[in-house]
This record gives sequence, C-alpha cells and structure tokens, in this order.
Amino acid sequence: MLSTDSAEDRRSLMHTVIEMHLRTAYREAARFRNRGIPLEDLRQVAAKALTAAAQRYDVTSGHDFLSFAGPTIRGELRKHFRDHGWMIRPPRRVQELQTRIHLAQEELSATLCRSPRPSDIALHLDEPLESVIEALTSDGCYEPVSLDQPLGEDRGDTLGELLSCGDADFDLAETRMFVGPLVLQLPADDRDIVRLRFYEGLTQTEIGERIGMSQMQVSRRLARILSQLHHLVGEVDRS
Repeated sequence: MLSTDSAEDRRSLMHTVIEMHLRTAYREAARFRNRGIPLEDLRQVAAKALTAAAQRYDVTSGHDFLSFAGPTIRGELRKHFRDHGWMIRPPRRVQELQTRIHLAQEELSATLCRSPRPSDIALHLDEPLESVIEALTSDGCYEPVSLDQPLGEDRGDTLGELLSCGDADFDLAETRMFVGPLVLQLPADDRDIVRLRFYEGLTQTEIGERIGMSQMQVSRRLARILSQLHHLVGEVDRS
C-alpha cells in the first residue's frame, strides 16, 4: 500500500502531466469543431479523456505518454459524436466504419506520405469501396446547414431562396391531412372508389371496368361521395 507521501506525490505528478498535455487535448478537440457540438463541450470531453489516460498510464510500458493518451482522447471525442452529435443518425454499421476509416487515414497518411484515397482505405480495411464512400460522404454531417446561411460573402441571397417552394404542394398536403380522416368515415366501397379516382388517378371508365360498373354509374357514385364529404367538412367547420 502506498504511503500518504507516495499517494500525494503520485497525484501531484499526475496533475503535472495533465497540465503539460492539456493544450494537446484541446488541439484534438479543435479538429472536431464546427460540426454541431460547441467547442467548449469538446474540450471538456478531451480533458476528461486526458485525465483518464493519465490515471491508467503505466510508466513501465515502454511507450511515451502521448502515444497512449492520443488515441484515447480521439476515441472519446468520436464516441461523443456518435452518441450526441448526430442530428440525423446514420446506421450503426456506417458509424463503426467511420471510426475505422479515421484510424486508417492516420496510418495511411504516414506510410503513403499523402492523403489516402477511398480506394486505398477500402483496400487497407478490406471493405467494399462503395461502403467506404458511403461512410466518407456522411462523415461530419452532424448538423444540417441553415437555409438562412448566405451563399457567399459577396452574395446577399441564401440557400433557402434557391429552393422551390410551391404553395400548391403545401395546399395539397394540407388538404390531404384534413380530408383523410373524413374519407375513413365512408363505407368501404366508397373508399375504394375515392382511392381509385384520386390516389391512383384512374378515369371513370377505368374505375367502372375495375369494379363492374358503367361510366355513368361511377360518375353518379362519385357525385354522391363528394357531396357527402362536403357535408362532413361543413360539420367540422361548424364544430
């Protein structure tokens, strides 16, 4: 068992090691900035990982401290992003492949003396090229781009202004949401005719052939159905 002095000396030494390498931890955190998580939160994750590495480090291992602490810090930062950073979470297999890709990129950059291509990474990880490209294209998409973001410093328009926004589409969607529950109140045969006419887009003649009626009978049936729906809409408006 360590004496009081030995325990205090160990704590003091560990604090010194942490202070000496805190800037390194912050630099690792800065590599992940602007991805939807505040930099201050990333620094806290990196500092916590550095502290954990200092507590577990074995001076007799023969490895320098940074060789041990660096992967620990980067691993915790990536884990933090997997757990908290995704606005739209990709499949787990993609997240796990991204972690392997990050490690492979570091190894290949050192051996190839250049940035590795997706084909290099796929060969190194023994993964299909399509899977690597899928993981690379979704990497870093932690937060959607604001539609109010300017397109450039010398341009006043925004991304949202380039997107079409048809009022007719919104009106149609609103109408469907409103009328849908009312259609469910119709008899099953009438619902089938509504579906064939307004969802599948069949003509009255085609509907008649489908259900064994003449075009005139279908026309009268549709007129009755629409009149009934109009009545139901009126009841909703009055309620």
